[in-house]
Amino acid sequence: RSNGLKNCAPRPQTVKSPTDKRITINIKHRRNKNAHRQEERTNMPKKFLEAGKIVGTHGVRGDLKVQSWCDSPEVLCDFDTLYLDEKTPVTVEKAQVHKNVVLMHIKGIDTVEAAEAMRNKVLHLDREDVELPEDLVFIQDILGFKVFDLRVDRVIGRIRDVLTSNPAHDMYEIAGEDGRLIYIPAIKPFLKEIDMEAGVIYVESIEGLIE
Repeated sequence: RSNGLKNCAPRPQTVKSPTDKRITINIKHRRNKNAHRQEERTNMPKKFLEAGKIVGTHGVRGDLKVQSWCDSPEVLCDFDTLYLDEKTPVTVEKAQVHKNVVLMHIKGIDTVEAAEAMRNKVLHLDREDVELPEDLVFIQDILGFKVFDLRVDRVIGRIRDVLTSNPAHDMYEIAGEDGRLIYIPAIKPFLKEIDMEAGVIYVESIEGLIE
């Protein structure tokens, strides 16, 4: 199996980021944007990302049922090594999708009793094992990012979650400065830029969307 999944996105999942750096932003916005970057980021990206949870057992040979937290269950099937934590790697000997869960056999887990002991454990993957396209970022990496709205020229809140249930596009759930929840589509023309270094997402809302 290959370790280079282009659409891998642990719960994290992935969300598209505009790759066109020539987006027109007027001088006023650029000045505010630069000033906004003066606050240094403290939330560094995690090396190990949550990829799924063991929710049950299957059969009598120690197979596990894993709920995938990736873009699709198939993502987990392409990794030979996963992690219970940063110091505990596990070897995936077999994995296949069955009824929206992943049936997985981990080396050394060969009995029902051993499999039961794994129930509710979270599986992680090492981000270095993932070849992520330039236009995708991990959702885990942007949670807590500030959201700067170019239309109103201010920070409107922080990313609370990215809702991925809509088949048409993802949706940013933003915890507003006043405590309200704000929802903005995570696509162009609303999404302008994701600045991973500064920890800021630049959007441009329309009238009535955030008021």
